[in-house]
Amino acid sequence: MLPLTTPTQHESPLLHFPNRNTPKPTGWTLGEWLLLLPVGTAALFFHYGHEWLSDLSSPLRLSAILGWLLLVIILSAFAVLRHAEHLAERLGEPLGTVILTLSVTGIEVMMITAFMYTDNGNASLARDAMFAVVMIVLNGMVGLSLLLGGLRYHEQTYNLQGANAFLAVIVPLAVLGLVLPSYTISSPGPTFSPHQSTFLIVMSLGLYGVFLAIQNLRHRDYFVAPRSQSKRKMALLHQTEQAPKTPVWRHTLLLMAYLLPLVILSEHVATPIDYTLRLWKAPHALGGVLVAGLVLAPESLGAVRAALANQLQRSVNILLGSVLASISLTIPAVLAIGFFTESTIILGIDTVDTILLVLTFVVSMLTFAVRRTNVLLGAVHLLLFLAYLMLIFEK
Repeated sequence: MLPLTTPTQHESPLLHFPNRNTPKPTGWTLGEWLLLLPVGTAALFFHYGHEWLSDLSSPLRLSAILGWLLLVIILSAFAVLRHAEHLAERLGEPLGTVILTLSVTGIEVMMITAFMYTDNGNASLARDAMFAVVMIVLNGMVGLSLLLGGLRYHEQTYNLQGANAFLAVIVPLAVLGLVLPSYTISSPGPTFSPHQSTFLIVMSLGLYGVFLAIQNLRHRDYFVAPRSQSKRKMALLHQTEQAPKTPVWRHTLLLMAYLLPLVILSEHVATPIDYTLRLWKAPHALGGVLVAGLVLAPESLGAVRAALANQLQRSVNILLGSVLASISLTIPAVLAIGFFTESTIILGIDTVDTILLVLTFVVSMLTFAVRRTNVLLGAVHLLLFLAYLMLIFEK
């Protein structure tokens, strides 16, 4: 009896997708009717939101409103991911991943701003959200991607220079933005003085600008898959070249169309979430975790899917790119808002979180010090993520 044929451990799962040459519809597909949901919800809450959110004492009303808003926001975020991935396919790496991370960071800034200026306000939410992004991505999602990819392929490869370039910018910006404010004496508490805040804004935007130039122009090859892996993927993707493709401008317009309603929805979802956290007497840091989890859900799914398809380079670009964009763009945006509104922005994390942040960076440097990854590295990162979750509730 002949043995059943099975894919080898290094064979891409793309080989087993049926009918990949089937032309895809280019017209207004059924999936785009989903746009009516966020637009309609945003319109309703724009007119009636303050009335509906004025009294949330009823558990049924609170659950219904919160569930409705969260569902629409998550669906919109996944739609943004879908169109960003189409743009990534058309524009190529790493530009496609940059579009995705900038879109997600825009959602994050909108939600943080909305939460900061709900009823009681939350001066430390930006800090909690950015720290949550670092912990969720560098520990939770990197660990899950490496673990699942290692289980399927034993070992996976990526471009070492690209990962090191990400970390070379992430580490100093995170330390300056999240750790240093706790030790400065120019302003009270874990905050920066106006001059220090201005310097951090300029430096963060400047470094990110230099990084984008390196990533997309001067050293673009650092952020694409190793040569042998790229050749194999090009051979596989050549099968789909005859399929009709939607124009880039259409995906760009639809991506923006899904993002715009989130401005209104972010403002209104902050009220029931803030009310729920105060009702349950939950830790303040949990608000940052919820914000980070909401905006990172589609991006994280895309990274895990890429790892399962043996495209670890794309997974690394998405995950490390989201951390870099969050730190280098969210901090300047929040500090600028603080200037205009004359609000205090708390950035410094406490001693326990500082130790966890340093440990995360050390483990990340060890993980991305070799070109091949395995399940052990993924398990270590997941362990650190579980430690982070535990320390939220009990330090």
